[in-house]
Amino acid sequence: MTLRTVTLAALIAVTAFASPAAAQQMPSVQRIERMLDEEPELKIRPEKKVTVREFKRRPEFRRAAPSIDIQAINFAYDSAVIPPSQYSKVEIIADALDRLLARRSDAVVLIEGHSDAVGSRAYNYELSDARARSLKRMLARDFGIPSYAMETVGYGEDYLLIPTEREEWRNRRVTLRRIDDFLR
Repeated sequence: MTLRTVTLAALIAVTAFASPAAAQQMPSVQRIERMLDEEPELKIRPEKKVTVREFKRRPEFRRAAPSIDIQAINFAYDSAVIPPSQYSKVEIIADALDRLLARRSDAVVLIEGHSDAVGSRAYNYELSDARARSLKRMLARDFGIPSYAMETVGYGEDYLLIPTEREEWRNRRVTLRRIDDFLR
Protein backbone atom coordinates (compact mmCIF):
# COMPACT_ATOMS: atom_id res chain seq x y z
CA MET A 1 0.00 0.00 0.00
CA THR A 2 1.15 3.48 -0.74
CA LEU A 3 1.37 6.18 1.87
CA ARG A 4 -1.46 8.02 0.11
CA THR A 5 -3.75 4.95 0.36
CA VAL A 6 -2.98 4.47 4.05
CA THR A 7 -3.56 8.17 4.78
CA LEU A 8 -6.85 8.16 2.88
CA ALA A 9 -8.02 5.00 4.68
CA ALA A 10 -7.15 6.54 8.06
CA LEU A 11 -9.01 9.74 7.19
CA ILE A 12 -12.10 7.79 6.15
CA ALA A 13 -12.00 5.73 9.35
CA VAL A 14 -11.72 8.81 11.57
CA THR A 15 -14.55 10.56 9.72
CA ALA A 16 -16.80 7.51 9.85
CA PHE A 17 -16.47 7.20 13.61
CA ALA A 18 -16.44 10.90 14.46
CA SER A 19 -18.74 11.88 17.29
CA PRO A 20 -21.73 14.15 16.75
CA ALA A 21 -19.91 16.86 18.70
CA ALA A 22 -17.13 16.85 16.16
CA ALA A 23 -19.57 16.83 13.27
CA GLN A 24 -21.16 20.21 14.11
CA GLN A 25 -19.00 23.28 14.66
CA MET A 26 -19.98 25.90 17.20
CA PRO A 27 -20.77 29.21 15.52
CA SER A 28 -18.51 32.08 16.53
CA VAL A 29 -19.50 34.93 18.83
CA GLN A 30 -19.58 37.22 15.80
CA ARG A 31 -21.82 34.89 13.76
CA ILE A 32 -24.33 34.44 16.59
CA GLU A 33 -24.39 38.18 17.20
CA ARG A 34 -24.75 38.97 13.48
CA MET A 35 -27.60 36.48 12.99
CA LEU A 36 -29.55 37.76 16.00
CA ASP A 37 -28.93 41.39 15.05
CA GLU A 38 -30.57 41.03 11.62
CA GLU A 39 -33.83 42.76 10.88
CA PRO A 40 -36.90 40.53 11.07
CA GLU A 41 -38.34 39.35 7.75
CA LEU A 42 -41.71 40.75 8.78
CA LYS A 43 -42.44 44.25 10.07
CA ILE A 44 -45.17 44.29 12.71
CA ARG A 45 -47.31 47.38 13.23
CA PRO A 46 -47.49 48.43 16.89
CA GLU A 47 -51.16 47.43 17.23
CA LYS A 48 -50.35 43.92 15.92
CA LYS A 49 -47.55 43.21 18.41
CA VAL A 50 -48.05 40.28 20.77
CA THR A 51 -47.08 38.98 24.19
CA VAL A 52 -44.29 36.42 24.61
CA ARG A 53 -46.91 33.74 25.19
CA GLU A 54 -48.69 34.62 21.95
CA PHE A 55 -45.41 34.75 20.03
CA LYS A 56 -44.61 31.18 21.02
CA ARG A 57 -47.82 30.02 19.34
CA ARG A 58 -47.42 32.03 16.11
CA PRO A 59 -45.30 30.06 13.60
CA GLU A 60 -45.39 32.92 11.07
CA PHE A 61 -43.74 35.24 13.63
CA ARG A 62 -41.30 32.51 14.63
CA ARG A 63 -40.16 32.07 11.01
CA ALA A 64 -39.73 35.84 10.56
CA ALA A 65 -37.63 36.50 13.67
CA PRO A 66 -33.82 36.56 13.40
CA SER A 67 -32.43 33.26 14.68
CA ILE A 68 -29.61 30.76 14.77
CA ASP A 69 -29.69 27.02 15.49
CA ILE A 70 -27.06 25.87 17.95
CA GLN A 71 -26.52 22.20 17.22
CA ALA A 72 -23.07 22.18 18.76
CA ILE A 73 -24.38 21.96 22.32
CA ASN A 74 -24.88 18.26 22.60
CA PHE A 75 -27.60 16.97 24.87
CA ALA A 76 -27.44 13.31 25.69
CA TYR A 77 -30.43 11.21 24.78
CA ASP A 78 -33.27 11.83 27.29
CA SER A 79 -31.34 14.57 29.10
CA ALA A 80 -31.54 18.33 29.64
CA VAL A 81 -28.20 18.50 31.44
CA ILE A 82 -25.52 20.64 29.82
CA PRO A 83 -22.33 18.71 30.60
CA PRO A 84 -19.14 20.51 31.67
CA SER A 85 -17.60 19.64 28.29
CA GLN A 86 -20.10 22.07 26.71
CA TYR A 87 -19.30 24.99 29.04
CA SER A 88 -17.02 26.77 26.55
CA LYS A 89 -19.80 26.65 23.95
CA VAL A 90 -22.24 28.25 26.37
CA GLU A 91 -19.61 30.92 27.02
CA ILE A 92 -19.59 31.75 23.30
CA ILE A 93 -23.37 32.21 23.38
CA ALA A 94 -23.05 34.37 26.51
CA ASP A 95 -20.41 36.58 24.86
CA ALA A 96 -22.65 37.04 21.79
CA LEU A 97 -25.70 37.88 23.93
CA ASP A 98 -23.64 40.26 26.06
CA ARG A 99 -22.49 42.12 22.93
CA LEU A 100 -26.01 42.17 21.51
CA LEU A 101 -27.46 43.54 24.77
CA ALA A 102 -24.76 46.22 24.93
CA ARG A 103 -26.11 47.62 21.66
CA ARG A 104 -29.79 46.67 22.05
CA SER A 105 -30.59 46.96 25.73
CA ASP A 106 -34.25 46.04 25.09
CA ALA A 107 -33.41 42.85 23.16
CA VAL A 108 -35.28 39.70 24.16
CA VAL A 109 -33.99 36.32 23.02
CA LEU A 110 -36.24 33.29 22.97
CA ILE A 111 -34.30 30.12 23.77
CA GLU A 112 -36.07 27.25 22.04
CA GLY A 113 -35.43 23.71 23.15
CA HIS A 114 -35.88 20.86 20.67
CA SER A 115 -35.88 17.08 20.93
CA ASP A 116 -35.81 14.13 18.59
CA ALA A 117 -39.02 12.20 17.89
CA VAL A 118 -38.36 9.22 20.18
CA GLY A 119 -40.90 9.04 23.00
CA SER A 120 -44.30 10.64 23.45
CA ARG A 121 -45.05 14.14 22.19
CA ALA A 122 -45.94 15.28 25.72
CA TYR A 123 -42.66 13.99 27.13
CA ASN A 124 -40.67 15.61 24.30
CA TYR A 125 -42.32 18.98 25.00
CA GLU A 126 -41.29 18.69 28.66
CA LEU A 127 -37.75 17.57 27.79
CA SER A 128 -37.19 20.30 25.21
CA ASP A 129 -38.54 22.94 27.61
CA ALA A 130 -36.14 21.65 30.28
CA ARG A 131 -33.26 21.99 27.78
CA ALA A 132 -34.16 25.61 27.07
CA ARG A 133 -34.50 26.38 30.79
CA SER A 134 -31.18 24.66 31.48
CA LEU A 135 -29.38 26.93 29.00
CA LYS A 136 -31.12 30.05 30.33
CA ARG A 137 -30.21 29.14 33.91
CA MET A 138 -26.55 28.61 32.99
CA LEU A 139 -26.37 31.85 30.97
CA ALA A 140 -27.85 33.84 33.86
CA ARG A 141 -26.10 32.12 36.77
CA ASP A 142 -22.64 31.51 35.32
CA PHE A 143 -22.29 34.33 32.78
CA GLY A 144 -24.44 37.17 34.13
CA ILE A 145 -26.84 37.43 31.20
CA PRO A 146 -29.95 39.14 32.63
CA SER A 147 -32.89 36.75 33.00
CA TYR A 148 -35.30 39.43 31.77
CA ALA A 149 -33.57 39.36 28.36
CA MET A 150 -34.29 35.64 27.86
CA GLU A 151 -37.48 33.65 27.48
CA THR A 152 -37.76 29.89 26.99
CA VAL A 153 -40.01 27.47 25.18
CA GLY A 154 -39.91 23.78 24.39
CA TYR A 155 -41.10 22.75 20.94
CA GLY A 156 -40.43 19.04 21.36
CA GLU A 157 -40.41 17.35 17.98
CA ASP A 158 -42.42 20.08 16.21
CA TYR A 159 -39.48 21.46 14.24
CA LEU A 160 -37.25 18.50 13.40
CA LEU A 161 -34.18 19.29 11.31
CA ILE A 162 -33.94 15.64 10.28
CA PRO A 163 -37.44 14.17 9.84
CA THR A 164 -37.17 10.74 11.43
CA GLU A 165 -38.85 8.76 14.19
CA ARG A 166 -35.43 7.45 15.25
CA GLU A 167 -32.98 8.85 17.74
CA GLU A 168 -31.23 11.74 15.92
CA TRP A 169 -28.68 13.94 17.74
CA ARG A 170 -29.09 16.83 15.26
CA ASN A 171 -32.68 17.30 16.42
CA ARG A 172 -31.58 17.63 20.08
CA ARG A 173 -30.61 21.28 19.96
CA VAL A 174 -31.42 24.82 21.00
CA THR A 175 -32.34 27.73 18.79
CA LEU A 176 -31.78 31.36 19.73
CA ARG A 177 -34.38 33.75 18.31
CA ARG A 178 -34.52 37.54 18.87
CA ILE A 179 -38.18 38.41 19.41
CA ASP A 180 -38.28 41.97 20.83
CA ASP A 181 -39.48 43.46 17.50
CA PHE A 182 -42.67 41.40 17.83
CA LEU A 183 -43.50 42.16 21.47
CA ARG A 184 -45.80 44.77 22.99
